Amino acid sequence: MGQDDFSDAALVLIGHGSTLNAESGAPVFQHAAALRRRNHFAEVREAFWRQAPRLAEALAGIAAPRVFLVPLFISEGYFSEQVIPRALGLCGEESGGFDRLQRRGTQTIFYCKPVGTHESMTAVLLARAREIVEEFPFPRAPGLREISLFIAGHGTEQDGNSRAPIENQAREMRGLNLYADTQAVFLEEAPRIGDCYQLAQTRNIVVVPFFISNGLHVRHDIPLMLGQSERVVQQRLQSGQPAWRNPTELKRKLVWYAPSVGSDARIADVILERVREASRWSRESPSRA
Repeated sequence: MGQDDFSDAALVLIGHGSTLNAESGAPVFQHAAALRRRNHFAEVREAFWRQAPRLAEALAGIAAPRVFLVPLFISEGYFSEQVIPRALGLCGEESGGFDRLQRRGTQTIFYCKPVGTHESMTAVLLARAREIVEEFPFPRAPGLREISLFIAGHGTEQDGNSRAPIENQAREMRGLNLYADTQAVFLEEAPRIGDCYQLAQTRNIVVVPFFISNGLHVRHDIPLMLGQSERVVQQRLQSGQPAWRNPTELKRKLVWYAPSVGSDARIADVILERVREASRWSRESPSRA
């Protein structure tokens, strides 16, 4: 069986989910459907922490000898490394560690790393930034060297790993020297998303939200932090429009705001890369922590 032959395997895509916001789970269903159409796997399922189908049911009834669990999360943080492994029974309630590769009878379970920390996310983020300007080239599409690019993440002072993927991506992009500058900004940590106006080296700003879903943070909170009024945001959302009009001129800057990176169709390829990576673990080592 070749490295890319997963006809004997099941794939389970895992998301946070929400009972209050249907957009939260949308990318999981989106990418699961796309991967089903490719027919790489014997079965593709969705599972969530906060909505149905629940994590407790994720492995029930799967007969495939190999099961790949892929968390659709940005960072290797509290949820992807503690909450979800415990809910799946991969580690004891008191244990802080677990093996990413586990054998249960004749079945092998692979708990992959989150999609957000994969190196190929750089290309996805850059594509998001480029495409939003190309889609709304008003008054003209500025050159990349005329743009300050900001990667917007959640961040939390309670988990240092939360901001790491965002900062890593910003550093990687600065090394490519494509834009005038590339910086990381955060919802709950400094530098804040609203600081982009002071940090920008150019009049043109592109903000790409490094979030999985176009949920409340992306559709509401970030536009407010960028300076849009609550009234305008609510009016646009209620009329079925994106909360941000591209581009919007504020504080003497011209700002483009992209959809969340997690809803990009190219994430399906990142998921496959995580599966390929995990499939090599059984040949390299009997277990992976």
